[in-house]
Amino acid sequence: MTHDIASQIIYEDNHLLIINKKVGQLVQGDKTGDASLLELIKAFIKKRDEKPGNVFLGLVHRIDRPTSGLVIYAKTSKALSRLTQMVKNREIEKTYWAIVAKEMLPQSQRLVHYLKKNEKNNKAIVFPKPTDGAKEAILSYHLIKVLDNYQLLEIDLETGRHHQIRAQLSKIGVPIKGDLKYGSPRSNPDGGISLHARRLQFVHPVTKEKMDITAPVLSNDAVWRAAEEK
Repeated sequence: MTHDIASQIIYEDNHLLIINKKVGQLVQGDKTGDASLLELIKAFIKKRDEKPGNVFLGLVHRIDRPTSGLVIYAKTSKALSRLTQMVKNREIEKTYWAIVAKEMLPQSQRLVHYLKKNEKNNKAIVFPKPTDGAKEAILSYHLIKVLDNYQLLEIDLETGRHHQIRAQLSKIGVPIKGDLKYGSPRSNPDGGISLHARRLQFVHPVTKEKMDITAPVLSNDAVWRAAEEK
């Protein structure tokens, strides 16, 4: 498994490693006990760099298992603490691509909702106005391509709530392709959903260099391929 990791690394230096996660990969261990990217990357680095001791690797932020795209891991504790703080301060700009149902939508829109997590079914409940226990969720989308049966949205996240993009798009009547949990009529063949963490922009926590990282979609799905064509 670890040999696949090399092809998924989009950026790496002494302080951080950015990977292009495939649909179905776990960013860190959970109750399923399945191997996570955190463990796989550690094993990969240990072997590649012939490290005798433990490899330090810290997860900076998460994306859902059925989602693909960019995830940042920190290779030093200094980078981890700084990046964690940057996530809290919303200093990491995240852009997603989503393939959604073909419905009439404004070309661009800023969505403001209030989300509450239902622990029982691991789902976000969406409210139109402030509600007890619900957190404000904000995103902006821009329609970038219309396909035969779907459309491609580019999404900029202003907040990072549980299932935020999935829940908010479902609320306005355009569930993400393959997302049965939020109202898509059919599943995707790979069991994932057509949501991809496309781009990250931030200032490097140590070198202070401006980082702008983009990840291609790794799926063989014909709709994704059509969406990615210029």
